[in-house]
Amino acid sequence: MERHVLVVFPHPDDEAFGVAGTILSHTKAGTPVTYVCLTLGEMGRNMGRPLIANRETLPKIRKQELEEACRLLGVKDLRKFGLRDKMVEFTDQKLLIDRISSVIEETNPSLIITFYPGYAVHPDHDATGAAVIQAVQRMEKGKRPVIHAIAFSEGCEEVIGAPDVVVNIEEFAEEKLKVIEAHESQTAGSIEAMKEQYYNGDDYTKQRLTRERFWTYPLD
Repeated sequence: MERHVLVVFPHPDDEAFGVAGTILSHTKAGTPVTYVCLTLGEMGRNMGRPLIANRETLPKIRKQELEEACRLLGVKDLRKFGLRDKMVEFTDQKLLIDRISSVIEETNPSLIITFYPGYAVHPDHDATGAAVIQAVQRMEKGKRPVIHAIAFSEGCEEVIGAPDVVVNIEEFAEEKLKVIEAHESQTAGSIEAMKEQYYNGDDYTKQRLTRERFWTYPLD
């Protein structure tokens, strides 16, 4: 059992696809989880299907979706940093690392979950992971939490190897689907197909929904 888990991602819904089951396994075990979400995903391409948002209303809707997802996940400590979507790499990096360091100091996590920089497809993902790693590297070696990083760029395993940790979250798969569905503006139009494939036994969808993969980031 972890002492405290800190999750740091740039966008609402980043927590849904890759780590919802893992988060549920911690919250249901009584482990406190803090989720730092850097932006509100206001530049997201999707706005519902049929449309439920426009460019002006999307930030408010995605904020509500994020809060509902956290409720479903049992996450009581949600921190919204208020950075601009698609601009994480251009923000003041020292300030961002300082803010993340402050949360780490306050929450004293034994585990941090974030993206693996360079192997997480989106520039915001990579920049977030890099800032988290730099914040942890500031700490004394004996006091550093473990970092479980998510990588999913094409061919990443050829470079960084197979994942160190594969979590079987089959018991939470249906709850994970509800967390994904909570991000309606982004997943409407695809969630029903995902559900159908899962319940019909599609191997790829079942694997995606029941196994969450992490790399233990090498800090030294």
